[in-house]
Amino acid sequence: MSSEAITGRDSLWTYYKLHKRNKIPIVLIHGVGLDHQMWEYQIYSFENTILTYDILGHGKTPLEKENITFDDFSSQLLNLVNELKIEKFHLVGFSIGSLIARNFATKYNHRLESLTLLCSIFKRSQEQQKIVNDRFEKSKRSSRMPKTAIIRWFNEEFLKKNETVFWFIDALLDQNNMKNFNKVYELFVKHQDNEIFENIKAKTLIMTGENDIGSTPEMSKNLSKKIANSKVKIVSNGKHLCSIECADDVNNAIKEHIKNEQN
Repeated sequence: MSSEAITGRDSLWTYYKLHKRNKIPIVLIHGVGLDHQMWEYQIYSFENTILTYDILGHGKTPLEKENITFDDFSSQLLNLVNELKIEKFHLVGFSIGSLIARNFATKYNHRLESLTLLCSIFKRSQEQQKIVNDRFEKSKRSSRMPKTAIIRWFNEEFLKKNETVFWFIDALLDQNNMKNFNKVYELFVKHQDNEIFENIKAKTLIMTGENDIGSTPEMSKNLSKKIANSKVKIVSNGKHLCSIECADDVNNAIKEHIKNEQN
């Protein structure tokens, strides 16, 4: 799909890539430890303008603050869309990106045409919380992110048939500054699901992989009960990075979700 691709930085040094087309922009927020490149399977599948960017402390975007909150990430996104003169847009967030999207939607719902929460955690069990706590403690002692994360994020058969995907994600993980990564990962691990969900009025799609053990289908269904104008989509045979492994299913679900809001 033809488009004009523009790369740049805003006044806060957020690195972004803008694919300009005719329809309402879709803004994509990546997950922790990744960067804007994780959306390669989405940017050419839509007729919409697509904006991808590197969140604080990831990719080519610096992180200067010692203590950060989800409000900082919402402010980052607000500054970016304001400087690019994007008034209304569809917002899609993956994993920690979905938590940023949730925070943004509670504060700036009027800017959203729609909201998609992809592989979003909600109310971890004690066992699930212990698992992520242990991963965080291990991460603080590590010099790089482990390859075991990739194995959690994809089905084994998919990786066997798509070895290039394994090395693509591994390269993204390998570029992380672990100090910055752990600052952001701590937010993800300690998140309390205490957003003011009543403030989210945008039409919301909550989607996760059938086999995602970190952001489970049960979590998506329970989260949907908190967001009034929401629906749930479970991606058949998908795991955490279903946006890559099951890209067609994910893209088609987003297209269906936003189609009534298009110009």
